[in-house]
Amino acid sequence: MWRVKSLDAVSEVDERKSLRRSLGPLQLTLLGIGSTIGTGIFVLTAEAAQQAGPGMLVSFILAAFVCGIATLCYAEMSAMAPVSGAAYAYAYVSFGEFWAWAVGWALVLEYAITGSAVAVGWSGYFVGLLKGSVFHIVVPPSLANGPYAGGVINLPAVIISILVTLLLVRGTKESARVNALFVAVKVVVLAIFIALSLPLLHASNFHPFAPLGVSGIASASASIFFTFVGFDAVATAAEETREPQRNIPLGLFGALSVVTIIYVLVAIGVTGAYGSQPLFGPHGEYLSPGSLGLGKACESITASGTSGPLVCSQEALAFVLRQIGYPLFANLLGLVAFLALPSVILMMIYGQTRVFFVMSRDGLLPRALSRVHPRWQTPHIMTLGTGTAVTVAAAFLPVGRLAAIANSGTLFAFFMVSLAVLRLRRTDPQRVRPFRVAVVWIIAPLSAAGCVLLFLFLSTEAKLVLPVWSAIGLLIYISYGVRKSRMARRPEAK
Repeated sequence: MWRVKSLDAVSEVDERKSLRRSLGPLQLTLLGIGSTIGTGIFVLTAEAAQQAGPGMLVSFILAAFVCGIATLCYAEMSAMAPVSGAAYAYAYVSFGEFWAWAVGWALVLEYAITGSAVAVGWSGYFVGLLKGSVFHIVVPPSLANGPYAGGVINLPAVIISILVTLLLVRGTKESARVNALFVAVKVVVLAIFIALSLPLLHASNFHPFAPLGVSGIASASASIFFTFVGFDAVATAAEETREPQRNIPLGLFGALSVVTIIYVLVAIGVTGAYGSQPLFGPHGEYLSPGSLGLGKACESITASGTSGPLVCSQEALAFVLRQIGYPLFANLLGLVAFLALPSVILMMIYGQTRVFFVMSRDGLLPRALSRVHPRWQTPHIMTLGTGTAVTVAAAFLPVGRLAAIANSGTLFAFFMVSLAVLRLRRTDPQRVRPFRVAVVWIIAPLSAAGCVLLFLFLSTEAKLVLPVWSAIGLLIYISYGVRKSRMARRPEAK
């Protein structure tokens, strides 16, 4: 259970050809921007507003800070061993098989639930796009929302999840060029949103700035941490980077600065042009995002024929553009989300199958899960299982709750990577590190503490899901993985 892999053994298993060091700070900055800007800012703005009101501006900055220092730790590990499995592999060489399993199992949760959150976010923009089109097609609320939002099932989210799963089973792979195009288009439409909304600012919309106090800002930061996930792409490029000790921090913080500025400007535009105050219950009680109470309150407002507050929208940015008099650009933004977000679902399902593959290779999961289809040469069993889980969660849960659950897995993985850096600095100090975290005994503990802080401010459901999910994983590990592990028969086990 406590068997530890040597770092050399991990690197040998996943050995690749030596890559040409060609990436400089500009390329790394663009890589970080491209891998980060996307789903979260489109689908979580309303949830952040319900938690923090205009104070979500500070929430974005806090989430960016925690993500930045955590990714520095990730960069040191990936520079030493750019291997498949990432955080799972780092836990294996630092703390042993048990903690590697725990991290891998948390990543499984992260990928699946992130896919579900994106599917629900896509559904909101798809429904809004249909309604705002020339055909004015209205999807019944009972079929466009799960039970927490006053509906029965989120049918569009179910359909897109099934379609993406079937595409992956058939072997469809994402085109890097198409994905790069979508990233560029998303940046452009966000720039258009900023340009149209900022001239319409009203100072009164920023008061009160923090209606739910510091706790509301921290809770929103824990939720919108989801919008910053993706910076690890910069860290994992260490092997291809010129002067990684200098250029990785430059690329990381360059990308982080650009993305944070874009997010804050979007939040300012949303708040200043329309307003982002939270919605309270009939007796002044707080209504948490994704709760049945908030769903009913929003349903009663929309039933009266009024547009309602931002927090009731399933397509926050397009909603604001419609309310301030730009329906054409609102439909354009909705179209971009409609076209681009399914590729993110595809990446999440594909990413989970990759984690399963690595764990199966190590003997911690049955080989049958990674069985390849004889015709399509894809891991169809694993893909269908993942797709089913994504579909079920997307059908019934709101995007805010899904994002919070996904964040719990991400924060745990980042927490373990932060500790892994410290442990290997002590147990293997002589190893060559192409990138070293400066003042690591300050940065790494600060990263770990930041992850714990954000986890504590997640919703109660999210904080409960991770330990319950981990307990299920522990039963699987004890009943299967601990006996079948390849490490039990390998000389490098310690």
